[in-house]
Amino acid sequence: MPAPVTFILGGAASGKSEFAENLCFKSGKSKCYWATSQILDDEMQIKVDRHLKQRGSGWKTLEEPLLAKAALAHLQPDEICLVDCATMWLSNHLMAENDLSEAQAELLTAIAECEAELIIVSNETGLGIVPDNALARRFRESQGRLNIALAAQADRVIQVTAGLPLVLKGALD
Repeated sequence: MPAPVTFILGGAASGKSEFAENLCFKSGKSKCYWATSQILDDEMQIKVDRHLKQRGSGWKTLEEPLLAKAALAHLQPDEICLVDCATMWLSNHLMAENDLSEAQAELLTAIAECEAELIIVSNETGLGIVPDNALARRFRESQGRLNIALAAQADRVIQVTAGLPLVLKGALD
């Protein structure tokens, strides 16, 4: 039987990562964090430092910006892994000019084959205005397609707004 997958969606700074971390703490399993971001500037370093402080100790960290199988293949059934976040993972592929359809298919396969419980965080990017440039529009459309695919594959989907969860699929335990 495949391990459970929870997909948490929300806007930037909506409280989705903290909500996801709390689900990991409640699970009682060994905690793992798949960090998909790349630290390319001081602003990102500050954000990463804030997330590290917020999570606290006791997490195994996997730093892998692109390769889903490399990040997820060795996880065990007694672990829970927080994937934070699918948006940065997609951005990394977009900026590397990788084939986004192929990368998405590889991610979905890695999720399906993962033995650990997964909690995947992603940004909802489709609620704002239409971006004024082609790259931003391509990203928004690709993020929307990725979110749809992740939600379809997940057992539970939760939208977090202002720190408050709204269950869209499945049930909150």
